Amino acid sequence: QVQLVESGGGLVQAGGSLRLSCAASGRTFSTFAMGWFRQAPEKEREFVATINWSGGSTGYADSVKGRFTVSRDNTKNLLYLQMNNLKPEDTAVYYCAARASILRSTIDRDYNYWGQGTQVTVSS
Repeated sequence: QVQLVESGGGLVQAGGSLRLSCAASGRTFSTFAMGWFRQAPEKEREFVATINWSGGSTGYADSVKGRFTVSRDNTKNLLYLQMNNLKPEDTAVYYCAARASILRSTIDRDYNYWGQGTQVTVSS
């Protein structure tokens, strides 16, 4: 089992920045690829970013590419999502997820464990 707890969400004006964190406990963090997903009201959950076990390979949704950066610290069991130049359409609940594989994935059903989510609200 892996427990995931997100933090760092909040209210920010358009153009601002936030950094989300995801603390993992349980099984060895470095054996998992990780991902960030989000779900806006009345919308399907969508992929945001993914990172492989070492942090050496990342992937992003087109909508966030160049604005968001995913990273991890395997010594601290932490996953991060740095979000810059935020837009109102980034408003959503953001979830971190762990995949029992060293390979990253953009597909939510590939992930085995999910956090409870953290709300990000971007005002215009």
